[in-house]
Amino acid sequence: MTDSKDDFNRLSAASHLENMPADERGPSVGDLKPVIDDDDVNNPHNWPLSAKLTTYLTICSFTFLANVNSSNFTVATSAIIKEFNVNQTQAGQLVCFNVFLFGVGNIFWVPLMRVIGKRPVYLVAMLFLCMMNVWSSQCTSYGELLASRILSGFAAAAADATVPAVVADMVAAKDRGHYMMFFHLAMTAGLFVGPLINAYLVQQQNWRWMCYFLAIAVGVLLVIATFTIRETTYLKKRSESREKRSQLQWMSLTLGFNRDASFLQAVLDILANAAYPPLIWCSLTIGIAVGWNIVVQLTSSRTFLKPPYNWELGDLGLLSLAGFIGSVLAFYAGGRLIDIISNRSTKKHGGVRMPEYRLPAIVIPGTIGPAGLLIFGLCVAHKTHWIGPAVGYAMQAFGVAAISNVAVTYALDSYKPVTGEALVIIFVIRNTIGMLLSLYAADWIEKQGTAAVFGEMTAIQVASVLFAIPLYFWGRSLRAFTSSYGPMKRFRDS
Repeated sequence: MTDSKDDFNRLSAASHLENMPADERGPSVGDLKPVIDDDDVNNPHNWPLSAKLTTYLTICSFTFLANVNSSNFTVATSAIIKEFNVNQTQAGQLVCFNVFLFGVGNIFWVPLMRVIGKRPVYLVAMLFLCMMNVWSSQCTSYGELLASRILSGFAAAAADATVPAVVADMVAAKDRGHYMMFFHLAMTAGLFVGPLINAYLVQQQNWRWMCYFLAIAVGVLLVIATFTIRETTYLKKRSESREKRSQLQWMSLTLGFNRDASFLQAVLDILANAAYPPLIWCSLTIGIAVGWNIVVQLTSSRTFLKPPYNWELGDLGLLSLAGFIGSVLAFYAGGRLIDIISNRSTKKHGGVRMPEYRLPAIVIPGTIGPAGLLIFGLCVAHKTHWIGPAVGYAMQAFGVAAISNVAVTYALDSYKPVTGEALVIIFVIRNTIGMLLSLYAADWIEKQGTAAVFGEMTAIQVASVLFAIPLYFWGRSLRAFTSSYGPMKRFRDS
């Protein structure tokens, strides 16, 4: 029995290391160094750029729509209260529990991805998300609507923690920060462009049209994804012939099926990853950045629809474009710049690549993001001209996109053998923070005042970013220690 378990661990380690370029294999994973199939055309690392982009950009489109789904009812609070005769807290639950399942749902999707592959997970999740929005559009009671929103959050979760694993499958470490930024741009676009789309739909039609729009958009994307998303899970035993697969073969739903993988083991790995300090830092840092963005959006809704601004709902949606502009400006500072800094440090240290080389890039968003948060809070508190909050909103969004990308890329490099499972913990904690803020941010601001709360939020975000300093100096030792327990121990002992 012991021999069988050891064999399974070795096979698992080998399967995770198959696609790892030479500069990524090192002592943190163990002494196992399999032969890399650099000449296998079916290895995702060797796909043509067109195949990588069509697969990845389709998945990022799913990420965009999933985040639009998570934020859509932030602009429909008044309409829900009026139609279903519920209070403000109940209307807010349509958002907070959707956001919560958006994180927790990864505990199901990522282990399933390990067993059946990534392509079928995305196709099934898209179908499920489309169906849940059709249901939401037809709801006749608050309880029915709440149930449909909770399940839609669960379906949308498949577009979250699974995506960085796709990047790890296809892209070498030297370019990973740049490619990961596409994912975070899609995520932040959903958070910022989504409210604009939904606000005008509610203003011109009604809240049900938000659900109609998402059902149609996800349905169209499902049709496209059937032809464009390839299976990125690489199983060497499936590629021994080394013959290039046809388009019809790539459309198979079984290419990623791994009978050596265990759904239960993947779930246990996810829970065990909560004991890895670097992942906890990533979780809290990203959770704080995204959570503060939720507070900014909720504060905007309560501020700009009332005197002295008296905006229309559509105007409030336009304000979110400031956030989108900020996230677009973060594309270089939070993406390619990470790779440049990491690659230069790697070259300086004789070609040895360490995840910590990415952390210095957090200085720029770690300064701009908190400053924007403070600017937004003080301008809103003193009822200044709208341009002040808009600039603060853009700066804060810059921080959300870039800080998240630095942290996720660092986590991906630190625990690559269990990338999917590691990132689940990050996104579960992130969305739990988002859920709590959705429920209690209004009470927090009412009790202490807008200026005081945003000052506290700024200090908390700065503190979370500063923890990158000890990780930069002692991260390697910490990773070596964490390889002595949990899922990483299997790979060290293999």
